[in-house]
Amino acid sequence: MRKRNNFISVFTMFLAIGFAIIFSIPVKATANGVQLKANRTYTAYDVTGDGTNDAPALKTAHVGLSMGDGTSVAKEASDITIIDNSFSSIGRAVMWGRSLYKNIQRFLLFQLTVNVAACFLVLFGSFMGTESPLTVTQMLWVNLIMDTFGAMALASLPPSASVMNDKPRRREASILTRPMMTELLGVGLFFFALTLGFYWLFNHAEVTSITQMFSAVVGGENPMTAYEATLLFSIFVWTHFWYMFDARVFETGESIFKVKMSRGFWTIVGIIIIGQLFITEIAYEFFNVEPMLHTLDWHFNPTGAIDLLIIVSASSLVLWVREICRLFTKK
Repeated sequence: MRKRNNFISVFTMFLAIGFAIIFSIPVKATANGVQLKANRTYTAYDVTGDGTNDAPALKTAHVGLSMGDGTSVAKEASDITIIDNSFSSIGRAVMWGRSLYKNIQRFLLFQLTVNVAACFLVLFGSFMGTESPLTVTQMLWVNLIMDTFGAMALASLPPSASVMNDKPRRREASILTRPMMTELLGVGLFFFALTLGFYWLFNHAEVTSITQMFSAVVGGENPMTAYEATLLFSIFVWTHFWYMFDARVFETGESIFKVKMSRGFWTIVGIIIIGQLFITEIAYEFFNVEPMLHTLDWHFNPTGAIDLLIIVSASSLVLWVREICRLFTKK
């Protein structure tokens, strides 16, 4: 039981310190209290101590750290108690905390980017056509990818020692940084324009396959067929599926093929692939689409298989463009 309590305490310490501690600064104890030698370049102050006389400093600091073998007065005044009495635990806590913060940022980047594209697509698409570009059940699947699966894939990535090289952030700084805002608006609006363009085409031309789309005759308004709805839905999902990999390496400067992935991330990738194929090939009636790999009487459909292959391959350009840009911008 004691071993379990120690593990819980250390794990809690890792998360708490990582969000708060950036630097340690000198502390001067006086008869009137504690004076922190503050510097404007610092954003959070931590104090360590184990004696009764350290209690005022521990209580005044942003984060007070007491030692496991310290006095009870010091432990009461501190925010966190280091059970193993090792200062190296503070460094590990900072690494875990910063990594967790980065994971939350990546998840928000992915979620908000998909939200920007989906919301604008449904809004503007409703003005252009007689029905919404994405049905309610299709939006439900998109929301599952954004919220549940996106959180599980991006918020559970392993910690990286490289975060220790990051500059400290201000305590009042927003979790949505300027690069994140630029990324989510730029990519989100691009995805919106891309899918809206396809939606307009499907409403003004009869498209039976991706290869035939380039020779389709654009005319008056023509309601979107079930297979065209399948193409639009697949394009939307697969482009954002590949963008999840881009969100994984956002602001790391590393290649997606070199970064460390967790088993949970690959599990979510597999769930999304299987789920998307299940929707379009088996549960297609419930999601108001038509199968691509087979006909309605369950015969192999080579044209649909080629369309699916083209969509998956073409949407992966989202990943390859990021990799090419990284090569040119790498310091």
